[in-house]
Amino acid sequence: MAFGPDDELPHPGLVDEWVFAVWQPRGDLGIVSGHRLLGGRSWYWCALVEADRPLLHLAEWQVAVRAHDPFIVKAPEMWAEHQADAPMEQWSIGNEAYFVALDDPADALDRAYGTPTALAMDLEWYAVDAPTAIEDGYEQAGVVHGEIERLHQPNLQLVEAPAHRWRRWGQALAPLPLPAIDAAPSWDLRAPFAFPDGTRAEWALTPNGWRSR
Repeated sequence: MAFGPDDELPHPGLVDEWVFAVWQPRGDLGIVSGHRLLGGRSWYWCALVEADRPLLHLAEWQVAVRAHDPFIVKAPEMWAEHQADAPMEQWSIGNEAYFVALDDPADALDRAYGTPTALAMDLEWYAVDAPTAIEDGYEQAGVVHGEIERLHQPNLQLVEAPAHRWRRWGQALAPLPLPAIDAAPSWDLRAPFAFPDGTRAEWALTPNGWRSR
């Protein structure tokens, strides 16, 4: 199936979703960033996992869609965007927000009470292969360059970090079907999300990338 630049844009009358993921090959740091359009409102979710640190979790489920630019997400004390600089080739992924630091990642599936933590990401996603078809859309392998700023901590640099993205649309969308892992080894880092429609996603980081736990 062939995909073109128009497939990167929203499809009127359908639910649209863009999800980006990046990780360090040693499996000690990873990022998930997702955005879903549902008519006049949108969902935005993001997580940073890092070895020996709390999960940094962000979720906004009632964001008004900006008519002139639906790829910009603005909520109280939060700005984020996924922008196609070159369709099928390059995306900018950024946010500035207060994430919630959670010692127990399972808390992200409940009220997600934790310590507000200022964080900013400025990442560039570059394709390394053509998109391939999946149910409801396509996926594409890539790499990420960029920087993550954390208050009172050294910035994190990403250089040619392995990355992936998914682009989906349809009448309704289930959580992304990731490859499963049977058990959580000692280096496992988790990024769970509880969506407003009652579905859940249990992301787990491995040296080979993100998996479903």
